Amino acid sequence: MKKVIAGVDEVGRGSLVGPVFAATVVFKKNIDKKKIKDSKKLSKNKRNLLEKYIKKNSIWTIGSASLKEIEKLNILNASLLAMERSIKKLKSKPSLIMIDGNKLPIMNGYKLKSIVKGDQKVPEISAASIIAKVSRDRLISKMSKKFVKYGWNKNSGYGTKQHLKAIKKLGVTKHHRKTFVPIHNILSLKKIS
Repeated sequence: MKKVIAGVDEVGRGSLVGPVFAATVVFKKNIDKKKIKDSKKLSKNKRNLLEKYIKKNSIWTIGSASLKEIEKLNILNASLLAMERSIKKLKSKPSLIMIDGNKLPIMNGYKLKSIVKGDQKVPEISAASIIAKVSRDRLISKMSKKFVKYGWNKNSGYGTKQHLKAIKKLGVTKHHRKTFVPIHNILSLKKIS
């Protein structure tokens, strides 16, 4: 029986807004692995092109954990939950699932392996990081249309100078992660004053 390898990565852990996404990717045999790089090392344009290529030449799934789940479980556990959801969407179970990082979701009956800096070492994980990032960026960009001044279409909700300045000036939105340090601190200061 042929060994089927899946790669898993999450995106959005450090963002101050919205859900966390995870993708699982199993390559079809005709994919050119050399084309695939870590999503963080690619331009937005290149990521979008590669996402189309990967989707066409692989079996892929996406899982997410909501803002409410992040605030209830904490970001690490919410990320693991998004990974688990993504893996469970696969129609058949891979022989091995390689996951970026040093933590694994608890999944009985699955063979999981954590790989630190996996998005730089394992093409399947790199591919998962591209799909997760492009998908999440698309959602955050859509959300940004109602909250233009926060610059989410450019910063994906991460704590850039512009974003933090906008929060201080305009306040915290319903999409912000209230348990995250900069947001939590801003809200605490408001309660004091």
